[in-house]
Amino acid sequence: MKTPISKHFNYEEFEFSQKANELGIDNNIPSDKIRFAIRLLVLNLLEPLREILQRPLILTSGYRCPALNKEVGKANDSQHLKGEAADLHCEGALEVLSLAQIVLRHKLPFDQMILYESFLHLSFKANGQQRRQILYDKSYKEAQL
Repeated sequence: MKTPISKHFNYEEFEFSQKANELGIDNNIPSDKIRFAIRLLVLNLLEPLREILQRPLILTSGYRCPALNKEVGKANDSQHLKGEAADLHCEGALEVLSLAQIVLRHKLPFDQMILYESFLHLSFKANGQQRRQILYDKSYKEAQL
């Protein structure tokens, strides 16, 4: 049974990781603090985006435990470790740039937005002001050439 966060999101999709399954890593959310951060991310950013799009958002990465984060080679201070970030794409082949533009056009709150070739990283800080920082990964830049 899935534990809902909102109409379109649940905690289990934030825990799911193909890589964690392959490596036998337990990627279950370990604390209420992280669950709360995920809830804030969903209610302030992801669910409003989903409602605007009227199409499913597919999470490719949500919460990452330290062992999984290390295996995927990401920063030790990744917001995924705190439940403050999600990597996603939109069902129906909506381009990453279009998805980013919708977030901006609708003035949705975010801390960081990183455009990758095949997904968009969005984060929402549980505490403090959102930076509204926009970055472009090398994979996105290379795909544009």
